[in-house]
Amino acid sequence: MPEQNDTKNDNRPELPSPPRGNKAALAVLFSLIVLFSVYMFFGQKENAREIPYSSFLSYLDLGEVKTVRILDQKTIDGLLKGKNGQEMSFTTQIPYFDAELMNRLLNKGVSVSGVISGTSLFQVLFELTPWIFGFIFIWIMMRQMQGNNKAFSFGKSRAKLYNDSAKKVTFNDVAGQKEAKFELMEVVDYLKNPKKFVKMGAKIPKGVLLVGMPGTGKTLIAKATAGEANVPFFHMSGSDFVEMFVGVGASRVRDLFEQGRKHSPCIIFIDELDAVGRTRGSGLGGGHDEREQTLNQMLVEMDGFDTKDGVIVLAATNRPDVLDPALLRPGRFDRQVVVAMPDVHEREEIIKIHMANIPASGLVDVDKLARATPGTSGADLANMVNEAALFAIRKNKEIVEMDDFEDARDKILMGVARKSMVIAEEEKRATAVHESGHALLHYFLPNSDSLHKVTIVPRGRALGLALSLPDKDTYSRTYGWLYDRIVISYGGYAAEKIVYGQTTTGTAQDIKQATEIARKMVREWGMAEGIGPISLGEEEEPIFLGREIAQHKEYSEQTAQKIDSAIQEILGSALEKAMSILTREKDRLLKLADRLMQIETLEDRDVRELLSLPDGKYKDETLAQSVLDGKVALE
Repeated sequence: MPEQNDTKNDNRPELPSPPRGNKAALAVLFSLIVLFSVYMFFGQKENAREIPYSSFLSYLDLGEVKTVRILDQKTIDGLLKGKNGQEMSFTTQIPYFDAELMNRLLNKGVSVSGVISGTSLFQVLFELTPWIFGFIFIWIMMRQMQGNNKAFSFGKSRAKLYNDSAKKVTFNDVAGQKEAKFELMEVVDYLKNPKKFVKMGAKIPKGVLLVGMPGTGKTLIAKATAGEANVPFFHMSGSDFVEMFVGVGASRVRDLFEQGRKHSPCIIFIDELDAVGRTRGSGLGGGHDEREQTLNQMLVEMDGFDTKDGVIVLAATNRPDVLDPALLRPGRFDRQVVVAMPDVHEREEIIKIHMANIPASGLVDVDKLARATPGTSGADLANMVNEAALFAIRKNKEIVEMDDFEDARDKILMGVARKSMVIAEEEKRATAVHESGHALLHYFLPNSDSLHKVTIVPRGRALGLALSLPDKDTYSRTYGWLYDRIVISYGGYAAEKIVYGQTTTGTAQDIKQATEIARKMVREWGMAEGIGPISLGEEEEPIFLGREIAQHKEYSEQTAQKIDSAIQEILGSALEKAMSILTREKDRLLKLADRLMQIETLEDRDVRELLSLPDGKYKDETLAQSVLDGKVALE
């Protein structure tokens, strides 16, 4: 057992010490308080009662003044005769020149003394010291405000410098992305050995644009590039440049590149470049927009008259289509590197990297997890591993097991299970019939993906879910897969129609999905025989909003009627096929719905065992049709 009092192995982070400027300000403030206290203490006469000059003259007339001392003909200190022989000190100020004062004092027999004191150097310094310290205190506070307050640093860059060798990220920390790393290794080689390029007269790209979907690791690859080259790395978001104050963004761009040149060779990384690099002249902010000034300054800094070598600009965006063409020309962002979604082998490597940080069981099938998570990004997989660890903690486990990973995967793919949601028995039964219709069609359509899980536990906004997973990564879809996808979408609608004779509002999203697929098949993918391979309608996207708001109608009314007829034909045929299959398999449909009412969640193997379905898929269209015609028995 390690000793609890062992301070040598104490890895707790040390508390940051206060800045030196704050210490100096506190010291000056403390000294100022002490000096004012001393000044006030010694500046007042102890037990001296201050009285008006008129009262002093009254006491003098009554003969109660015993002794006086006149200071610089301005102040009178003295003693008054009190009752019972007691004396009382007093002080008063002479408000005017009184020529009769001395005669009155002598006539009353008052003992008079006086002094005319010059101003000493010590007294001057003593009186000026609090003011000197006050000015020093204000100067220190102004310096602190200038360093920390945004009001004094609007034009300064907010870029963060990463140059800590202890936290260095290299390409070994990036799973997959071989092509992207190969392109960036050239940048690394230049930063390490620029003489080789100069000797050959070659110029390294001044800017590299990382393009990819969110979560694919663009920022991680940029940090790994800096780590491999072992150079300073400046990180800044595109949105940090633009402010409501005119000229601030351009000033920050200048300051960023000045910092980069001081630390040359270095890498400047601008995340979410589309926030500042959108096409000029077509926005909603007018021609003299602050964002456009910022972009213009960035164009000049990257390739203008006053550019220097040794500063490589990396940028990341998932919207390269909205960037200004001047940014993408050679001499600025010369090269675009695509950071793609990981394939099955890359997903396996990513999962292993993140599993190294948790106590995972040796029985975890990483290959199965990689195959069961198609279309997920590196960020999704990192989140899945973290969610699996959280599931294990909730169950008070010491290690993370396979069932925890499966729960985490289902949570990411299907949403959070809302088991506490109260649903009426009739509505729950209708949901079971609906989801059974979706699930059952997976086994009778040759081009569909394999069923993964069917559940009537509410997840997200859905009351139930039938989830399918592809057998392999696919980057394009065939007509057969799209058509079968529409048939499966109509599965819930057809099942409700067959069992209840009517449908519910729960089919809305299914109908919308089916219609959207059919519309794209006809208008964009040229899959309608009566219309042919022609693109009908161009999307129009505002440059600032970044989403579709309208479509140009560049065809006649006759063509529009053909489009509508083609879409209706596809949808009608798919619905008819779904009705045909589920009508023939109504017994299996009801049997599957009954089991879902009991267990709520069934996986693919559970459905096959329940309905006596063989393993594998009907890939042969002839065999599948024979099954539908009843020529081949499934049992």
